[in-house]
Amino acid sequence: MTSPAAQTREIKIGPLTIGGGNPIAIIAGPCVIESEKHALKTAEQLKRIFADAEIPFIFKSSYDKANRSSIKSFRGPGLKEGLRILHKVKEEFDLPILSDIHKEEEVDPAAAVLDVLQIPAFLCRQTDLVVKAAKTGKPVNVKKGQFLAPWDMKNVVDKIKECGNEDIMLTERGFMFGYNNMVVDMRSLVLMREFGYPVVFDCTHSMQLPGGQGTTSGGQRELVPHLTRGAVAVGCDMLFMEAHPDPDNAPSDGPNMLKLDTLPALLKQIKDLDQLRLK
Repeated sequence: MTSPAAQTREIKIGPLTIGGGNPIAIIAGPCVIESEKHALKTAEQLKRIFADAEIPFIFKSSYDKANRSSIKSFRGPGLKEGLRILHKVKEEFDLPILSDIHKEEEVDPAAAVLDVLQIPAFLCRQTDLVVKAAKTGKPVNVKKGQFLAPWDMKNVVDKIKECGNEDIMLTERGFMFGYNNMVVDMRSLVLMREFGYPVVFDCTHSMQLPGGQGTTSGGQRELVPHLTRGAVAVGCDMLFMEAHPDPDNAPSDGPNMLKLDTLPALLKQIKDLDQLRLK
């Protein structure tokens, strides 16, 4: 078995280099695009926060939350308008951009804007979607399904590699443990790194309580920093964290999102721990 600090493949994402023993990078942003104004303002704040922390970051927000519990859940502006807003964020703040794709017909327009295509956890075994994303040549971040063991992700890796794409990232976001509850097995971060590709820890969705509020998901935001520190200590190449100026009033995933003003202290801890890994 490789050690947690073993190097993984380097992946170029805009100005960032992920994996390969490089310092940790972070994917961050609000769960869903709420409006153009909100996305731009949040991206501006995040860029300043991460610049001060000297940690590279990728902006994330979803143009469509297609896997919500309730038919009445807020889904975002949709593909066309959402990609327009994400393109504006990218151009205005010179940031690499990541968002979820849900259907094959979304892949080509999304790849024209996004720097990373993300496969949601519930869709990680959807072969046609994974293959089409891989064939764009863009980096693909696949979230491990809440129903899969870490070694099961080898099949997902092989699907992408078969398409000639080796810019692969794998995200750990917890495993269903009983009803409405997620548990993270930190061994997953070690085991998935054995495939040789960068591994991401999803700090905030790992603290989600899926469907825990009936028509919406609950969460344990207060525990996010603790698991984040543990994941960095175990060894991972990136972190994924949803952050929001006012998560208590966010239309999606508020209970597990981090408030922007809590980030600087957490980022300092992350950087300090990651520097120990790199020594």
